Amino acid sequence: MITSTAPFELSETRQAEMHELYRHLHTHPELSMQETNTAAFIQRRLQALGLETFMCGGTGVVGILRNGAGPVVGYRADTDGLPMKEDTGLDFASKATGTLADGTPVPVMHGCGHDTHMTVALTAAQLLSESLDVWSGTVIFIFQPGEETAAGAKAMIEDGLWDKAPKPEIIYGQHVWPGLSGTVNISSGTAMAMADSWKITVHGRQAHGSQPEQSIDPIVLGAHMVVRLQTVVSREVHPMKSAVVTVGTFHAGLKENIIPATAEFSVNVRTFDVDVRTRVLDSLRRILHAEADASGAPAPSIEEISSFPQCYNDPASADALIGEFQAALGEDCVNVVPPVMGSEDFGLLAEALGVPSVYWMFGAYTQERLDADTPLPGNHSPYFAPDVEPTLGTGLRAALTSLLSRVGRSEAAQ
Repeated sequence: MITSTAPFELSETRQAEMHELYRHLHTHPELSMQETNTAAFIQRRLQALGLETFMCGGTGVVGILRNGAGPVVGYRADTDGLPMKEDTGLDFASKATGTLADGTPVPVMHGCGHDTHMTVALTAAQLLSESLDVWSGTVIFIFQPGEETAAGAKAMIEDGLWDKAPKPEIIYGQHVWPGLSGTVNISSGTAMAMADSWKITVHGRQAHGSQPEQSIDPIVLGAHMVVRLQTVVSREVHPMKSAVVTVGTFHAGLKENIIPATAEFSVNVRTFDVDVRTRVLDSLRRILHAEADASGAPAPSIEEISSFPQCYNDPASADALIGEFQAALGEDCVNVVPPVMGSEDFGLLAEALGVPSVYWMFGAYTQERLDADTPLPGNHSPYFAPDVEPTLGTGLRAALTSLLSRVGRSEAAQ
């Protein structure tokens, strides 16, 4: 292991290059599993650094940096943007557009900060490739598509990621969030929640609004479902456990005097515990079918939209990295925190191999901005715009610290 990132500190010229890279990636986002131009750009950059590369999972890119004998370590950065119009006012704001799976045209923005993740990973690859006399081993850079839809990690694994790349002994990853720039938040054990999203179609019987007796009203039925679902957490989950059930959309009907044949709503469930997850999802199914039966309606249709796995930080590996972060960033800049209800598909990459993984957050905003009266936008906001520094510098230092803590020292450096 190497205990200092000092040999990898950026010159002013290199920092300017990193900032320009960030601006380029921010300006050119692409939707989940459609990151064709982004992938081509990343692959060119990695190949120019001398890394072996291959495409994986459609629009995923893997870069392999080999440097003699030593440990194999993985590092993942996600690459997709969001279907939203940017309102940051930045001079390099995205004006990109894309098309959803149903053909709907939408604006696209890096509203979750994946542009910072790619920037950090590409810069780390550059610095490591230029300092081969300092370290030894192999680093696998995984540029994963489709994180926002929980499709990317699964697609890469199914496409033979670990048949094509050397198998790492551990995988690291990080995410920018609206905290204090210059700091990291890390958990030992569970880091993020599992998440399950469903689309529910409620089937009724259409009728004129003046003849309700001829109908089975799917709006009334759906409303009963929505209200009853809110009892699952309060009455079926242990008070010392955590779960969230959110109904985020409800659509039905086209005219006020027509009772429609169907209604449609979506539900999102967040849990930390596998048993709680099973209990909550089973309860949702029971309630949905029971309410339909009580209304004399056909069974509802339940379609899975996405399913995010548990994001779990191996305690021994996380505790070791916390010490490394404290040495590299300062003890006051490392916060050991409880898990958060956000979700990630990062955990699948290590789970597929049965190796440990560690995931952490790095802050996006300076203290001056955090102290302002105006609340700062978070991830998935059209106004999300991290302060470039020290955000990128901290993310880079954290990435390098994690990798250098596991690779070997070169003979020249010993």
